[in-house]
Amino acid sequence: MAKKTVKKTSKVKKTKAPAKKKISTKKVAKKKAARPVIAQPGLQIVGEVTHYFPHVSAGVVKLSGGLKLGDMIRIKGHTTDFKQTVDSLQINHVIVNEAKRGDEIGLKAKDRVRIGDLVYKL
Repeated sequence: MAKKTVKKTSKVKKTKAPAKKKISTKKVAKKKAARPVIAQPGLQIVGEVTHYFPHVSAGVVKLSGGLKLGDMIRIKGHTTDFKQTVDSLQINHVIVNEAKRGDEIGLKAKDRVRIGDLVYKL
């Protein structure tokens, strides 16, 4: 009789590689430093630009004082500095004659304005 050959299989244990430390990919949000408000002599700050729409040349201004049609304003920022009269004033797409403190208004600008530019009343 023929002998049956039995194949012996040995089980090889696989060892795990040491666990790697996970590196966090989250970016830590830095707090924006408060921008110092520069007071100009003879000028009253009435707001700050919060957004700009280049296709219609209009800016959104958060008012800290009152503003009405016909007022002369100066918009000043890091690279912006011009004067204009308020010709178009809107609140929620509705044309208004005047706006009060705390309103966010749409203001037609004669030149490009940037976020953070200050609006002064002359």
